[in-house]
Amino acid sequence: MEKDQLTGRVIGFAIDVHRALGPGLLESTYQQCLAHELHLNGIPFRLEHPMPVEYRGVRLDCGYRIDLLVDDQLILELKAAETVGGIHRAQLLTYMKLSGIRTGLLINFNTQRLTDGIERFKL
Repeated sequence: MEKDQLTGRVIGFAIDVHRALGPGLLESTYQQCLAHELHLNGIPFRLEHPMPVEYRGVRLDCGYRIDLLVDDQLILELKAAETVGGIHRAQLLTYMKLSGIRTGLLINFNTQRLTDGIERFKL
């Protein structure tokens, strides 16, 4: 599936989840519901995908996890926060650089309109 088409579909699923649940729940709730939408639509994904760090030729498991890795093409960093800050953007960009995946979405479900809480990143 083309990356931009995939990104558009995932945004649509996130909007569906947000419409059904609204803001105010835990990040893990939105993560599970979005994963369920991906499953129902036959889109491969991995939950809490390990993100090792390469340092001086050694792969180190430092405990980093990608919230959702979709079809090995798209990283989703999910939040349910009052505000999204630079550190959240930096986290997603770092995951994208470390993994070599060039497209990412930062989605904050704690908004009245989900479209106000979505940021798309491309490397």
